[in-house]
Amino acid sequence: MGTASSDSAHEQHSDNASAASMATATAAPPRQSAKHRKSRKPRRSTKPEKYARGTRSYTMSHIRGKDTSIEVLVRSYLFRRGLRFRKNDKRYPGHPDVVLPKYHTIVFVNGCFWHMHEGCTKHSMPKSNVEFWTAKLLRNRARDAAQHAELEAAGWHVIVVWECELAKATREERLGKLYAQIVGGGAN
Repeated sequence: MGTASSDSAHEQHSDNASAASMATATAAPPRQSAKHRKSRKPRRSTKPEKYARGTRSYTMSHIRGKDTSIEVLVRSYLFRRGLRFRKNDKRYPGHPDVVLPKYHTIVFVNGCFWHMHEGCTKHSMPKSNVEFWTAKLLRNRARDAAQHAELEAAGWHVIVVWECELAKATREERLGKLYAQIVGGGAN
């Protein structure tokens, strides 16, 4: 009898031991202390960070694709001069910022950074994540060229107004030139 009870006690103990070993096998490994963790150093540029941590994502999420301040500026000028137009018309490639059917003219108001304005001080390649930004901005430029060619092939006169041309010092001159380009029929 002594052996029967010791056998059942042994089985019970081995069942408890196997349950405990299974619990530790499925549990997450214990966390290492900060002292023993491998530290990964984030890539940092030599330039000091302009934004606090997390602010860049918030800022980038609020960049608008339409009704930007420079687009509103151009549209309000054209409206004051008596021109009537459609805005962000999805029927045309690139959803042009201003479509003037009467003059068969389309106006794109481009930001210098996003559309890679050559020789402009407002366009500079970001120092972080260079491969991503280079590919993205080059795709933007190629897409713009294809859309402009498609519109011109369809008989539209395409005008591009750059953000840097709308600086306060040159704004009135550029807007006057834009009006003349539209009404005059295309002399750049």
